[in-house]
Amino acid sequence: MALLLSIHPANPQPRLLKQAAQWLTDGGLLAIPTDSSYAVVARLDDKAAAENLRRLRGLDERHHLTLLCRDLAEIGQFARVDNQQYRLLKLATPGPFTFILEATREVPRRVSHPSRKTIGIRVPGHGVTLALLEQFGAPLLSTTLIPKGEDDALNDPDDIAARYSHELAAVIDAGACPLAPTTVIDLTSATPEVLRRGSGDPATLGLA
Repeated sequence: MALLLSIHPANPQPRLLKQAAQWLTDGGLLAIPTDSSYAVVARLDDKAAAENLRRLRGLDERHHLTLLCRDLAEIGQFARVDNQQYRLLKLATPGPFTFILEATREVPRRVSHPSRKTIGIRVPGHGVTLALLEQFGAPLLSTTLIPKGEDDALNDPDDIAARYSHELAAVIDAGACPLAPTTVIDLTSATPEVLRRGSGDPATLGLA
């Protein structure tokens, strides 16, 4: 049965963050609030956890998963970023944007795109998410929590705990969070391409 962890949105309790990080270390999946709806997260270096994450969402290997990072410096460890890309990332982070970038060798091949060798990267603008990342001490593999066969992300922690009682170790409840997913921008070609419009406004980054 998925546990419901109530964490204060402004002052996250260290004891509960430590407990959540331990579940991730042990291979569990967590549903967590972000600045663009709930996401399901797992350890990056845990093969079984990554497979369980894909299975929960019904995703194949060609669907881009996303790394939640603490800051721009951490992004540079897991994605190749040139000066132009860096300037765009600096404008957009933290915030509700996901960027498709070329993965470095630090990203296991099983979680990057099989033919393009790319990965989604973002720094979320949500205090509890960032506190969990800080407690865990490494990026987390993630995807928006959208049920199989549905189009909309979930944002009610009680509903999530009930739907995924056997798939999730826990659901973090930190109050209401948005319903819209991130805006996805592909930075792997000379001109940035907006693949999906969501919470983030591309115009704030100088993109049409």
